[in-house]
Amino acid sequence: MKNSRRIHLLIGPLLFLVCVLALPGAVFSRLESRAAIGSVAWMAYWWITAPVDFAVTALLPIALNAVFQMASMSAVIANYASETILLLLGASILTVSWEETGLDRRIAAKFLSLVGSRLRHQVAFWFLLCAALSAVLPNAVVCAAVTPIAVSMLRYAGEEDIAHSRKGSLLLLTIAYATGVGGLASPLGGAMNLVTVEYLEQVTGKEYMYASWVVRFLPVMAVLVLSNIAMLMLGCKKADELGGSKEYFVRQYREMPRMSRKEKWSLGLFLAATVLSFTRQLYQAYLPGMKPAYVFILCAIVSFLINREDGSRLMMWKSAQKKIGWELMYVFAGGLAAGTLINESGAAAEIGGLVARSNLGGGLGTVFAIILLTVLLSDVTSNTATAAVAMPIVISIIQGIGENPVPYIYIASIGVNLSYMLPTSIRAIPVGYGLEPRYMFRKGVPITIVVILLMTALSYLLMTCWPLFSTV
Repeated sequence: MKNSRRIHLLIGPLLFLVCVLALPGAVFSRLESRAAIGSVAWMAYWWITAPVDFAVTALLPIALNAVFQMASMSAVIANYASETILLLLGASILTVSWEETGLDRRIAAKFLSLVGSRLRHQVAFWFLLCAALSAVLPNAVVCAAVTPIAVSMLRYAGEEDIAHSRKGSLLLLTIAYATGVGGLASPLGGAMNLVTVEYLEQVTGKEYMYASWVVRFLPVMAVLVLSNIAMLMLGCKKADELGGSKEYFVRQYREMPRMSRKEKWSLGLFLAATVLSFTRQLYQAYLPGMKPAYVFILCAIVSFLINREDGSRLMMWKSAQKKIGWELMYVFAGGLAAGTLINESGAAAEIGGLVARSNLGGGLGTVFAIILLTVLLSDVTSNTATAAVAMPIVISIIQGIGENPVPYIYIASIGVNLSYMLPTSIRAIPVGYGLEPRYMFRKGVPITIVVILLMTALSYLLMTCWPLFSTV
């Protein structure tokens, strides 16, 4: 075991050196871009093999950037205190109060009594719920709000150790994948889609209607949802259940005492933060600074001001800090920081340039190259950054060969929204609750391959057989 850990510890920096010294200088002309790619390779390997804690790996961008200066250090460090990190901190504090009050058991019993304990039903339910919410809401907010509810349910059903629970790991992976896929359903699904809309308007000179997006991506969403659920269900055995039967959990829920005052406060604060985050457009003009991250922080602060029935405080920092998912926040930030290295070092632009010089002719090979590039880039950097890098490259290639760029922009949007393998972006959230990155990678590789092939075939079919897909 010790020798195995030593080997994994050495392979990480060795991968970094290989990238720095062996990547072709004709393609990656700058040392900084080769070092950025090496940094991602090192982090990915250590996250998958876990020779050190995940949070420790997440700090590598700071250390490596101090030596190789791949990006502005202030830009790298900013990822460790971003708005999303504050959102996750606020959500973690609020869900700690569930455990303090016993609300987590009540919520878990309610969900199990409604959906049932069959694992296949649970996978379908959580995927459809998260995908639907992420179509119109920020996927980080959806994932941060839904994951602790699922974790509470799993613990109540006896799946305490997520890292060593096949059923628990599968459900958390389902939530992470669904919140990513759901973002493609509408322009409101994320900033990456708004980047796409901006380029569509530049190319066509027309205002882009959001309803047009929904119509054109409907067949894509149908195939993605069905294929993702089918692939996830391959991890379910026919008899897999969470704890007892549906009837058992219905009985358990009915036998619980009435909700206490402290439970109502815990639930009310979480619901207030979630609803205010989801309805920001209603008060944005009056409170422009009250973004979802700060709503969650505000409600978290309020939780420390409330007293229980006996006069004691509902939340105490001394006890809360022991249960807050600190590792979750560092892993999320580390993924963002890795993306900053890739983008600011010029590595992403050089990868795009490599594709641009590949003499693509606009057919099936071009579609495959665009899907492959955007899906893989989205795994190592943020979806929005991938869109910002990939869209102008795609447009320049397609305009250069005299083709209509609109369907290719749509195709690039598909890949920009999809990523499955590494604990970066929203996929870091379930990792903070115990999901092993190596499990994510093992499950993510086959799904990535299937999705790339499916989306290549479907995109080419839509582009050649459905005229509407080539218009705005």
